[in-house]
Amino acid sequence: MLKIKDDVDLKELEKFGFVKYQYRENHSYYMYPDIKNYQLYIFIENRQIFTNDIYNEKPLVVLYDLIQAGLVEKPEQN
Repeated sequence: MLKIKDDVDLKELEKFGFVKYQYRENHSYYMYPDIKNYQLYIFIENRQIFTNDIYNEKPLVVLYDLIQAGLVEKPEQN
């Protein structure tokens, strides 16, 4: 699973249009809101990236922008 690099300040995501949300006391995330049908999430606790719609190109385009900016890595699988 892709994730944001550990040395990246997560506030950088705001430059790409992400908004920080608090779901529960110990569970928060950044979300790229566009419309209800496609969103891109980055969970703060583990920095993992998740999208709820892989069939729409918008989250993929935003993810590509994050990769091009050098913010994303693919952790080694054990």
